[in-house]
Amino acid sequence: MRSALNRAARAARGLRWYVRELTDESGYDRYVAHLRAHRPGADVPSRREFERMRTDRQEADPRQGFRCC
Repeated sequence: MRSALNRAARAARGLRWYVRELTDESGYDRYVAHLRAHRPGADVPSRREFERMRTDRQEADPRQGFRCC
């Protein structure tokens, strides 16, 4: 019984990781880790600020495509 629960929990963690990577939900976590490793004194933006910066950067670069809405 315990091994079945362990397998189910491991599968759920794997699924969560996959979905976060697929949707780039983990992008903020990677950005914060990068900032802390390479620029320890820098201010870490909030999640909202990070998403705004990322959206602005994507819309400013014509190679990124365009947003329809």
